[in-house]
Amino acid sequence: MSKKSWYLLGILLIILAGAILYYFFCCFTCKKGERESIREDVTLSGAYHPFSLDGKDFHYFCYDNFRFPKNDFKFLQPAGDSINTGIDLLIKNFNTGPGKRLVITGYCTRDERNISSFPNLGFARAEHIKDYFVSKGFDPSLLKTKGEIVDSWRMKDDIVLGPVSYAMADQPDAATGEAEAEWIALKEKLRNPVILYFNVNESEVILNSEEKEKITDVIKYLSHFPDARLQIVGHTDNSGNYDKNVQLGQDRADFVKSYLIQKGIDAGKIATSSKGPDEPVADNTTAEGKAKNRRTVISIP
Repeated sequence: MSKKSWYLLGILLIILAGAILYYFFCCFTCKKGERESIREDVTLSGAYHPFSLDGKDFHYFCYDNFRFPKNDFKFLQPAGDSINTGIDLLIKNFNTGPGKRLVITGYCTRDERNISSFPNLGFARAEHIKDYFVSKGFDPSLLKTKGEIVDSWRMKDDIVLGPVSYAMADQPDAATGEAEAEWIALKEKLRNPVILYFNVNESEVILNSEEKEKITDVIKYLSHFPDARLQIVGHTDNSGNYDKNVQLGQDRADFVKSYLIQKGIDAGKIATSSKGPDEPVADNTTAEGKAKNRRTVISIP
């Protein structure tokens, strides 16, 4: 073999040796780190759901899933690539034929505070995930949300890991009709205005569980129907200065509007006004009557 051939062979051996060393000292170390990171999550206590769905004609699995700060219903951005891939595949699958519906269930623990307008934090998480699906192109009429409260969930550094599950509806062939019937029922329900009551001279209110449920219905309705509009009218009793009462009624209506905007409702869908003390619904000569007149009326025209 010539000197030149030996020279080239030596270069090839050096390149091969470098590639082997790179794999063992770099790639292997990186992969080991990835495995340790996954193992670290797996060994944490509490329930966990990966982003997966095993349906009649759809199968997808990735270990990743949405993560939420404790006591919060908004997931940590950005969502992982494997999650977005799963959503894209789901959209394609649902577009292949009618009669399908996806049920998204959100979870929360009993010791988490519910800072949302929904009945529980799990429900709010499911609704937030639903909004993300819709932003990716999913038909909202094919999505149903549920919320469950559990004793414990897997957490790391106050981050709740994967508190969302996904499933096909039990009767997919009837899904579209069922979904439409639900929205019609909700529309009929909201023919009755939602009324919030206020304390004396106050323009803010802390919602109780019943009021939260009513506001949740309003939010769901406005989110589903693009052309829907909302009218909010503030009222007061007849105590004090008339002009100040008119302003107080407006402040009460604006408070509700701000609350809905914080929950994701477009400000352009909401109109506010004040009637002050001009439209009482009860006798202003009694304390009980005054309490009924200090109100904000939320209606869908």
